[in-house]
Amino acid sequence: MDALYPRLLVRDFDSATRFWSAALRDLLAVEPVKVLPEHGYANWDVDGQAVLVLYSREAIARTVGTEALPSHAPGQDTAMLVLRVDDVEEAARKLAAHGAMVVVEPRDRPEWGANLRTAHLRDPEGNLIELQSY
Repeated sequence: MDALYPRLLVRDFDSATRFWSAALRDLLAVEPVKVLPEHGYANWDVDGQAVLVLYSREAIARTVGTEALPSHAPGQDTAMLVLRVDDVEEAARKLAAHGAMVVVEPRDRPEWGANLRTAHLRDPEGNLIELQSY
């Protein structure tokens, strides 16, 4: 396998693209490689490896033939993005400034690994984000 392409399926493509462009620029100094609003597609790469891909739920529903189904499923989270950062508190503040909602404040997680610190947030689409540092 050459690359993994983490993909978020989003309801509001324009809003999600604005949020992730600002967040990835601030946290990782990564700019979008391609943004195709007419296709509901955007991606951010580092050295040819995808950091994140956004794809509109409407576009993927048309692609896979599920447009007649509800636009979102009830229940627990089915995906989470994990971003390793130098400072969890600073990263959480930056994401919150771009519209993310803090779900779990930064805290140490010794039960998950030595010196691990995390925070959990939701982007404007409700996708779960974990910030972590060692």
